[in-house]
Amino acid sequence: VFEYLTFTYGCSGFELGKELAKMHKHTSLDKTFGFTINNTIGSTPQPNTPRMDNWADFWDIHRLGHMLDLTQNVGGMSESRMEELRVKTKEILSEHDPPPSLLHGDLWGGNKGCCCCFDSAEEEEEEEVENENDDNKNAKKKNHKKINVIFDPATYYGDREADIALTYLFG
Repeated sequence: VFEYLTFTYGCSGFELGKELAKMHKHTSLDKTFGFTINNTIGSTPQPNTPRMDNWADFWDIHRLGHMLDLTQNVGGMSESRMEELRVKTKEILSEHDPPPSLLHGDLWGGNKGCCCCFDSAEEEEEEEVENENDDNKNAKKKNHKKINVIFDPATYYGDREADIALTYLFG
């Protein structure tokens, strides 16, 4: 897909936020958390099945519990300390009842971009522009509509705040 995108700069972060909010309004039809298939976040396996009825259980089993299992206790955290962390996290999340929103799942600065948007007539013009020098190409491209794009998703239905948290954590 990337070979068909023309990346540029100058998209609005505000517009990206509005578009992300629209995506988050799409909720799971069966009101469950997870997804129909497991996927990956980067190269790390990400379990999404079985789907769960509440956010606290989903996060405990498919996110926090799964990640703690993957560490194989490399950090030296005792089993009792890991269990304590899981119990406390589940207790906090149990007070929160978000709708299961469609999430990107791996939303950070490296998985978003700004692209030029072309219609079919503009694509033909773009082919002609390819034969011009770089200054002319860039000048003509500046007149095209710019749109935000997000890519490399680790999609699932979850709390929309999880997408926002990743942007704070990783930029």
